[in-house]
Amino acid sequence: MAKSSVNPDPYQLLQIVLNPNGTVTLSLEDPHTLPTSDPSLPISVLTKDLIINQSNNTWLRLFLPRKALHNNRPSNTKKLPLIVYFHGGGFIYYSAASTVVHDYCLKMADYIEAVVASVDYRLAPDHRLPAAYEDAVEALHWIKTRPDDWLRQFADYYNCYLMGNSAGATIAYHAGLRVAEEGQDDLKPMTIKGLILRQPDFSGTQRTESEMRLEKNPVFPMCVSDLLWEMALPVGANRDHEYCNPIAARGPEKVEKIREVGWRVMVSGNRGDPLFDRGKELVRLMKEKRVKVVTDFVEQGTHGVEFVDPSVALRLIRVVKHFISSSNKCG
Repeated sequence: MAKSSVNPDPYQLLQIVLNPNGTVTLSLEDPHTLPTSDPSLPISVLTKDLIINQSNNTWLRLFLPRKALHNNRPSNTKKLPLIVYFHGGGFIYYSAASTVVHDYCLKMADYIEAVVASVDYRLAPDHRLPAAYEDAVEALHWIKTRPDDWLRQFADYYNCYLMGNSAGATIAYHAGLRVAEEGQDDLKPMTIKGLILRQPDFSGTQRTESEMRLEKNPVFPMCVSDLLWEMALPVGANRDHEYCNPIAARGPEKVEKIREVGWRVMVSGNRGDPLFDRGKELVRLMKEKRVKVVTDFVEQGTHGVEFVDPSVALRLIRVVKHFISSSNKCG
């Protein structure tokens, strides 16, 4: 996202222009990929877009592995795990149609053999938090009731996972908290089995060791993190707001709900990522609350490394596949 600089300007790094009226113009390059649902094409995964809430312009992109079809018709094999995925981008950038997001979800659907529902939520600063968290929960209820052929025929609603990268992991986490607090009955037949949090984007007013050590990290310097949170949080809120800091306010109390519903949680991070210690903090909290948590902490790699290194992406997808498989055995 960002390039090396001695004294980085977060607006320049994020390609954000402040307008005289207080609004901002976002100009970071973001190539998009169109969905392809034609089963006659030689592709490994079929994709299509479905509207969730027309008023909020929210929608999702479904990814269906070709392996689920036989002669272009549903096969007689068992239904596939359902991964509800939330993209990263600091709450202000990217979409489910972004090529980097599309390609990653396609690889997951193909290798894991899962139906992936990649949610396009409202972005800050036009829609500050909790808008994205609310959109995530709405997406879950929409998936539950949507009479879509792919979901009905191929998705195992009893084997669902909420997943995200970076800010998307934060969205998955908060959506999970809301479902856990309210109970899963309203989502039936959908049954969430676990959360998959890849480099979750949390923060706080006090810097962690990894944030200080990597303050001027060329990929994700802390000045960029601070600006993103300033644009995403409610006006006037600081980084110890519960939308941002899971160990602040009622955050620890809410984690107990995850234990009560019996979900497993995977937290994945890299030591070269300034957010590394935030992930470890969350793991410590979950262990204190006796949540079933699995860790995937790696020495090498920085923030978002899986989007630039195919070998890292494949390794991570293998870890996710194992987590889903082992969750089924535990359940």
